[in-house]
Amino acid sequence: QVHLVESGGGLVQPGGSLIISCAASGFTSPSGFTLNPYALGWFRQAPGKEREGVSCISTEDNSTYYKDSVKGRFTISRDNAKNTVYLQMNSLKPEDTAVYYCAADIYSSGSYSCLNKNIYDAWGQGTQVTVSV
Repeated sequence: QVHLVESGGGLVQPGGSLIISCAASGFTSPSGFTLNPYALGWFRQAPGKEREGVSCISTEDNSTYYKDSVKGRFTISRDNAKNTVYLQMNSLKPEDTAVYYCAADIYSSGSYSCLNKNIYDAWGQGTQVTVSV
């Protein structure tokens, strides 16, 4: 029932900026209860590489977390009214090139790092971000 759709990817020059978004829908159980995510995250995967956590936000306290290599350059945000999560990416580098995925942790009850891809229940289809010299 939960669907996540990324958009906004594309080609950008090194040092440039890009904002990608993730539109969420279907956060309602068959019984009609609203399913509020524990966390929302952005992950990326480059060819031949493992999917890695880029940034995430905990909805409990609105805390945000970032992969060390993107700290100070990327910013995650959430618009509850629009049911959308964003990732603003500045000072982009060629090594940022990857398919970027958003994810929602719907059902977890334990305490985990939200940069751990294994805690997430729903994933988007991904959007390609290419930083080219």
